Amino acid sequence: MAQQPKKTPNPIDAHVGGRIRMRRNMLGMSQEKLGDGLGITFQQIQKYEKGTNRVGASRLQAIASLLEVPPAFFFENAPNSEDTSASGLAEDSSMTSMMDFYSSTEGIQLNRAFVKIGDPKVRRRILELVKSLADDEGSA
Repeated sequence: MAQQPKKTPNPIDAHVGGRIRMRRNMLGMSQEKLGDGLGITFQQIQKYEKGTNRVGASRLQAIASLLEVPPAFFFENAPNSEDTSASGLAEDSSMTSMMDFYSSTEGIQLNRAFVKIGDPKVRRRILELVKSLADDEGSA
């Protein structure tokens, strides 16, 4: 029997899942704790976060409540299925990589540390340093 090709997640499901992961990480909450709050396994949370399983409306409402955000939070900056222009695809790709970074361990740690810096001059100097390092990487 032939193996079925892997289905790619719907872009909206993947976006919603990424936003769930980002918010859960921002709160320092484990997949297990979120799953316990919902009465489901952490494996199911993993599937939601990857976009491989679609989150139903009532479940999304419960997740929003546990993560202390309105349900609309999960759809902010969602890919627009009506926008098929080249610039729209580039923007979606750029937004996806930003979301991936924001929801990564490093992205969350960097954001948490950065917002603790009270001096605006120090924050600007750090931003200049990061831009300089990124430029060096691009030219290497």
